[in-house]
Amino acid sequence: MPSIEHVSPAEWSRRGFLTTATAAAAATLLPTAPAGAARADSPAGPRVRLGLSTYSYWHFKTARVPIETVIDQAAELGFQGVDVLHRQMDNEERGYLQKLKRHAFTRGIDLICLSIHQDFVDPNPIERQKAVDHTLKCIELAYQMGIPCIRLNSGRWNTIASFDDLMKARGLEPVLPGYTEDDGFRWCIDCIQQCLPKAAECGVILALENHWGLTRTPEGLLRILNAVPSPWLGALMDTGNFLEDPYPKLEQIAPRTLFVQAKTYFGGGEWYTLDLDYARIASILSKAGYGGYVSLEFEGKEPAATGVPKSLKVLRKAFG
Repeated sequence: MPSIEHVSPAEWSRRGFLTTATAAAAATLLPTAPAGAARADSPAGPRVRLGLSTYSYWHFKTARVPIETVIDQAAELGFQGVDVLHRQMDNEERGYLQKLKRHAFTRGIDLICLSIHQDFVDPNPIERQKAVDHTLKCIELAYQMGIPCIRLNSGRWNTIASFDDLMKARGLEPVLPGYTEDDGFRWCIDCIQQCLPKAAECGVILALENHWGLTRTPEGLLRILNAVPSPWLGALMDTGNFLEDPYPKLEQIAPRTLFVQAKTYFGGGEWYTLDLDYARIASILSKAGYGGYVSLEFEGKEPAATGVPKSLKVLRKAFG
């Protein structure tokens, strides 16, 4: 057989014809699937990827666990991504950011979300501007780290000062005297609108969580999202933040969901415990066409060394 360098155009044409003809003949010998039948190797629906929140190893009550340690644990356990809690980072220096990015890459881990804290519900415009500036800074941090998404909170009224007391109240707190919920929604919507140009510039999606405050209910979350239509804004579904009758509420926000944080509570929850049916949650997300990340937020009192692997087993069973 002549080498590739000496094959003539005519020879290439003849070989191409013979290859095509042989393939066509072989195809006629293969059984034909009935019309509309799915291929055996075709996925039944969108496939999610499993991530690990660094929060799973640090619940604000002990010495901070380094982000690098969580990346290593994620790689060893078989997670595909890590969701970085901003307050758990050592600092915001460029060298540190690039160190984390390199460490994740060398361990085969994607950095998938930067979960930040900010509060847009404040009657003082100076305080709201501080929250906007913080969010803009975090968008830039995410961009530098190659993270395509940040977690936003709407903010809350802070009429219950202690978070522990807020949890005892099931996340319900009175509106600040002299103001209305409409004021809070107006402030939050305006602040998010100020952040969207930077999000689009950096290619970082803003994922608004069903957290405490204005987004404690699906109606509150959707009110904000519907007021600010943008491809750079969507919902972050936290499976553990609808404390009563969660499944219909999760169904309401599923079509707008761009990122999922999945709570588990082995050893009992730090503030409360929910018995979540993850097979049902997986079905809700699948019906909504969700195919993004599901990031584990282990919030139990059991040591993370055992609670996280148990939680991963739960999520793998539900999501495949």
